[in-house]
Amino acid sequence: MSKLTRRHFVQSSAALAGSALALSPLSKARGANDDIRLAFVGLGGRGGGHVGWFGKQKGTRVVGLCDPDESRLGKWAQKHPDAQAEKDIRKILDNKDVDAVVIASCNHWHCLSGIWAVQAGKDVYVEKPISNNVWEGRKLVEASRKYNKIVQGGTQQRSDPLQSEIKEFLDTGKLGKVQYVRLNRFGVRASIGKRDTPLPWPNDVDKDLWLGPAQDQDIYREKLQYDWHWDWNTGAGELGNWGPHITDDCRNVAFRDRIALPKRVVAGGGRFAWNDGGNTPNTHFIYYDTGEVPVVMAVHNLPLKAGTNQGDVYERLRTRAFLIIQCENGYYAGGRGGGSAYMNDDIRKPIKKFKGDGGGGHAANFLQAVRSRKREDQNAEIEQTHYSSAWCHLGNIAYRLGQAYNHDQAMERVKGYGPWEELVEGFEKHCEANEINLTAAGAKLGPMLEIDVKNETFVGPTATPEAKALLTRKYRKGYEITDNV
Repeated sequence: MSKLTRRHFVQSSAALAGSALALSPLSKARGANDDIRLAFVGLGGRGGGHVGWFGKQKGTRVVGLCDPDESRLGKWAQKHPDAQAEKDIRKILDNKDVDAVVIASCNHWHCLSGIWAVQAGKDVYVEKPISNNVWEGRKLVEASRKYNKIVQGGTQQRSDPLQSEIKEFLDTGKLGKVQYVRLNRFGVRASIGKRDTPLPWPNDVDKDLWLGPAQDQDIYREKLQYDWHWDWNTGAGELGNWGPHITDDCRNVAFRDRIALPKRVVAGGGRFAWNDGGNTPNTHFIYYDTGEVPVVMAVHNLPLKAGTNQGDVYERLRTRAFLIIQCENGYYAGGRGGGSAYMNDDIRKPIKKFKGDGGGGHAANFLQAVRSRKREDQNAEIEQTHYSSAWCHLGNIAYRLGQAYNHDQAMERVKGYGPWEELVEGFEKHCEANEINLTAAGAKLGPMLEIDVKNETFVGPTATPEAKALLTRKYRKGYEITDNV
């Protein structure tokens, strides 16, 4: 195993501190003809796609491959026989021929991988959510600043020209002033199964390296890979999976990044119908008080109704759009790569349609910033993706702190506010359509959490030790993230 531990990184960096930022400082641009040598960490569906996406960009070379799953590693090593192939990321980071690291590992590894990489002098592209909790996300931002590295988040919709077009249209005033934002994630998923005995560890997966900072806990789902999303130990549920794309669009398009974090958040929901090995909600509703325009969000993994496989619909507007910016006179409704604007008095006929490319230029944008050494060239600089990920972590914490659901208490959380009442009633109707008895199924309603935006912590009467503990995690020995990165 590599000797390149976190302590080694810190000591090496300290030795370089007086040498004018010797690790490729932001002030020193790369030559236009210099290849950017890339290593890829995490080679599942998304990570394998990244090898092709980044690898086809002009002026790049694939020089490193990393995954603790030997079957995945072997597959990609055959395709790139000249690349260094390792189960341990630290061996990749030892390689001075690696300029930048593209991270698409399990969520619980995102931050630690990114921090280790910048400490080793590499630039970083890291998938969303860039963290598995709020605290560690800030540590990655701090590390990017301390070691002067380009770090970009995988919220690729920021590289879609569509978003600028929407903002320009909103600025015309045709729709009037923004009233609130409604966010939706309606994607049908299925039970991940529940074993009577713990899942045997696959022979081709290095357990220690796969777990990394996560705790060594028995797993009762049917398979190890991908379904880690639905376990708090390694994932952040659907809100942490799809949510960062959606909250990032909200922050970028509706708020122009003025709103870093919400001032208050409350949530409810449950994991209904499946009785499986997961513990994250499959039905989730959230209210974000931004201090400006309120945001409400629905996340549904159950179908429109029991017995179907059709996704849910936002009933009032008959849409599955994940970003709805409701204004005085009309609204914008859209998703990845497209959307439409409507007047309130005719929701069937759009007054303007928008079409984008879904952010296909995001890899090129990262590479451009690696060459220029200018953070302002980045479309998804890491602090912005940190904030968009943190919105999702806060929504999850608000759910996890919940007690038994009660309709009247839910209405009192944001009393008299129409979009919240519509959200709560929509949650109840959705559960009824799926034959869910909220009491018997253990539905939850969380407290209203108040957030100190500057310090990224909870304050006020609901800022309990339990709430604050969920802003971070307990790290497994040897894979800790320390306060001084």
